[in-house]
Amino acid sequence: MTKNKENNLTRRQALGLTAGAVAGSAALAAPALAQDADPVIEWRMVTSWPKNLPGPGMSAQRICDRINIMSNGRMRVRLFAAGELVPAFEVFDAVSSGTAQMGHSAAMYWAGKMPGSVFFTTIPFGLLPQEHTAWVDQLGGQELWDELYAPFGVKPFMGGNTGPTMAGWYRDPVETLDDLKGRKLRIAGLGGEILRKLGVTPVNIPASEIFTSLQTHVVDGVEFLGPWSDSALGFQKLVKYYYGPGFNKPNGTGEAIVNAVALEGLSPELQAVVEEACRVEADLALSEANAQNAASLKVLQEEHGVEVREFPEEVLTALKETSAEVLDVYTQKDKMARKIYESYIEAQELLAGWSALSLGKNISARG
Repeated sequence: MTKNKENNLTRRQALGLTAGAVAGSAALAAPALAQDADPVIEWRMVTSWPKNLPGPGMSAQRICDRINIMSNGRMRVRLFAAGELVPAFEVFDAVSSGTAQMGHSAAMYWAGKMPGSVFFTTIPFGLLPQEHTAWVDQLGGQELWDELYAPFGVKPFMGGNTGPTMAGWYRDPVETLDDLKGRKLRIAGLGGEILRKLGVTPVNIPASEIFTSLQTHVVDGVEFLGPWSDSALGFQKLVKYYYGPGFNKPNGTGEAIVNAVALEGLSPELQAVVEEACRVEADLALSEANAQNAASLKVLQEEHGVEVREFPEEVLTALKETSAEVLDVYTQKDKMARKIYESYIEAQELLAGWSALSLGKNISARG
């Protein structure tokens, strides 16, 4: 990797030398021209998504494009979709090892390696998108995220957001707790562990394989994201019951991860370019998700006959009670996970009152 040498003589300075100094400047002019010809810094980004998947796949591509443009051509980041360079769930290891300099994925996929990682995507009944951003940016979340990933040589950034999700697509309706028992559901994160306690068999399947798994009855239902991304994968062609709210993923932060050595090898200016490219995407993706999910939900209902349902109160209550139990046990097993959990809950308690007043009451008041 090439690091900019800001003190080198520029082409303009070289050309501006006086005639009387030409002979003495000849040796300096050559390095100046070499500096102008410095090779473009080539990076690879690996992702957990099919190429240009509405939502996270598009976020990954836009981050690459933004770095290319903002660096004024000094950097070029090439995107590799899931399976093109590494499998969907090996993105973190690829970035850690330097196989790729960047990755785009969801932190919850690394729970087996770092239990505390789930909090940086979302947890059941947890922070909403604007609350999650406040925790990461203002209330200590980013520092904990950095601390968690540092031993692996990885620097994380928020790099997108799919917003609150739906609870999933079900082949048959869920009217009682007993209706959950025995079902196989594609679901990621701690939501799967909560449903396991209620008799569901959770299965984690990469996005590119979900449709086929549902079509061939490998699973009875699917939880993925929201109406926009879900409809792009075609779930409405196979099942018609679409449940909410997405208790298991009230937020959808996508992460952009960078190999720490590669990042440190950049000039401060280019480091800022990488960070800002990710930050912009975190904001843009959330506004996009809100607009597209609203439009896609309408299409699903009006054109595809999808029936949007809410879980019965009995089921939602059981999910919430089980969530508290699972989180407590889960975070007792790992010191860092407990540290992150305590910070997360402290932020949630602080933000809850304002969110209820500023969002909940306004939504209720406008009817």
